Amino acid sequence: MYTLPVRIYWEDTDAGGVVYHARYVAFLERARSEWMRANGHGQASLQQAGVVFAVRAMTLDFLKPARLDDALEVSCELAECRRASLVFRQAIHRGGERLLDATVRIAALDAAGFRPTPIPAELHAQLTALEIPA
Repeated sequence: MYTLPVRIYWEDTDAGGVVYHARYVAFLERARSEWMRANGHGQASLQQAGVVFAVRAMTLDFLKPARLDDALEVSCELAECRRASLVFRQAIHRGGERLLDATVRIAALDAAGFRPTPIPAELHAQLTALEIPA
């Protein structure tokens, strides 16, 4: 499981110092991007391979709020690698306390035309090896 540390700043919060719900989506995106990079596939290399990934669907379960200055851990693991899509399980914790659960379905798109496309065979094999089934 990959974990990205995130600190909460003023820009992440509402007037009450509570993290604005849309910021969680950005934190999840960063963790998925860094997970891909940590596994050898940064955005530039994906585009060179002719593929980009885009969020197709997302389920978020907000359990507890994060607040200004909190140090969070945003986790990411690949739950499923299909021929043209990925499913990630993600969570956000503060210490040992779970704040959010997420399931994110990612579609593979052709980098030139942004149309659905199969994940290139070599990349698909590499990603399949990283799956952590439930």
